Amino acid sequence: MSLTPALRDATFRWIADDPSDVTRTELQGVLARAMGGDAAALEDLQDRMAGPLTFGTAGLRGPVRAGTNGMNVATVIRATAGLASWLPGTGVVFVGRDARHGSEEFATAAAEVMAAAGFDVRVLPGPLPTPVLAYLVRAHGAVAGIQITASHNPPADNGYKLYLSGGSQIVPPSDGEIEKAIEAVPAAVSVPRNSTYTTVSDAEVDAYLDQVASLPRGNSRSLKIALTPMHGVGGAFAVEALRRAGFTDVHVVRSQAVPDPDFPTVVFPNPEEPGASDELLSLAASVDADLAIALDPDADRCALGVKDGSSWRMLRGDETGVLLGSLVLSTTESTDPLVATTIVSSSLLKSIAAAHGARYAETLTGFKWLARAGEGLVFAYEEALGNCVDPEHVADKDGISAAVVAADLAAGLKASGRTLLDALDQLAADHGLHLTDQISLRYTDLSLIGATMSRLRANPPAEFSSEDLLPGADVLRWTADGVRVIVRPSGTEPKLKAYLEVVEPVTDGLESARASGGARLAELRERVTALVS
Repeated sequence: MSLTPALRDATFRWIADDPSDVTRTELQGVLARAMGGDAAALEDLQDRMAGPLTFGTAGLRGPVRAGTNGMNVATVIRATAGLASWLPGTGVVFVGRDARHGSEEFATAAAEVMAAAGFDVRVLPGPLPTPVLAYLVRAHGAVAGIQITASHNPPADNGYKLYLSGGSQIVPPSDGEIEKAIEAVPAAVSVPRNSTYTTVSDAEVDAYLDQVASLPRGNSRSLKIALTPMHGVGGAFAVEALRRAGFTDVHVVRSQAVPDPDFPTVVFPNPEEPGASDELLSLAASVDADLAIALDPDADRCALGVKDGSSWRMLRGDETGVLLGSLVLSTTESTDPLVATTIVSSSLLKSIAAAHGARYAETLTGFKWLARAGEGLVFAYEEALGNCVDPEHVADKDGISAAVVAADLAAGLKASGRTLLDALDQLAADHGLHLTDQISLRYTDLSLIGATMSRLRANPPAEFSSEDLLPGADVLRWTADGVRVIVRPSGTEPKLKAYLEVVEPVTDGLESARASGGARLAELRERVTALVS
């Protein structure tokens, strides 16, 4: 394998067009080693120049590195220029960032391009949670918001997340249209830039904190909280939001309290990952906390930890979702409320909504769809730890507001001698025990994912009723008595996923229901694994 003239020339063009000395020098070094016969450098160069990052339904995401297939200043400049040309007219644009590698430089580049294009650009004052940007876009009627973040991706990555008017993430066909606009942008070095943007005031950021602090409906504030921002930007911000809401007994995991783009204490900075919340649960146990809260690095996701017997554990996303949804429904002032979740989440929220006389909707996965579930939306959640408890002000998942509302719920329960687990038991007694699980199969040959879906579609299992749910989204649903299975390709990883749910009536007590439901779920997992493998 040798360096082709086409790859060499494409690399030279990218180097010539790159406005950053740092990434120009970086790629020159990789190219020189590849030209010298270094096989590893050649493979690296081929990957870096394999093509542009895809502008998906949330924006861009990829490794911070030089080349067309990386997050770098040139990529950000061209993406922003494409966005500027696609937007109808001009108006206010907010630009925010997290604390990852490259975030400050990328945010500055995005602000400069939008400012040169005639927009009223307002840059957030430092690294802040993603929900703050979503709030400002909605509150100020902005035409767009750009957040430089890779959320809970590995340390090497960064991203470019886009919100449009109303403060919701982009959806098709906007993503495809913007991608075409980016393709038409000239070389990054020739894109106009200027620094005529302004900085968002502390008062405007405080408005978000004050709104979040107004969300609790209960009067109890006696609650000891253990919290981790997982090396992200949500730590001090969440503590301040909780303080303004009246929750002052907050203990933060010291080793993870300060933003650190290297995420040194976690293998993968995602509260969903096994082991990621170990330090949080250890702190919760040592201070005898009432509630543990884990935020992901850009603080749009919130996971809750509880004491279960003599040990601590993290709640599943479905458990947190139904707890918060039930609280919102019991306290909402809306006369015709709507709650929503995704097709792969637990069906328990549907039963809870019916008991409250509320409307219920299911959408495809992702808050770009949930935020658009319908008029009167008061709550939405997805099983991947995303919760929207205040859609009137933040039309996206928001870990900060979810943490405050969760503290409100836990404090109210504590005052009556109960816990979050007691509340979950009551929901099970009222609506049946809903047990969920997930199967995730990783593929190196991506064609096998499509082949597996085609096979399952052509030969559905006889023991289930099979439904091709939203064919354009490539989702299969199998159902039987008290059983539901959703099978779909992952939208972000080379995986095929199956989401399992078993609903067990609570007729002979919860322990009996857990035993029989657990056995049914284990049997279902074994059967579905055999079907999809």
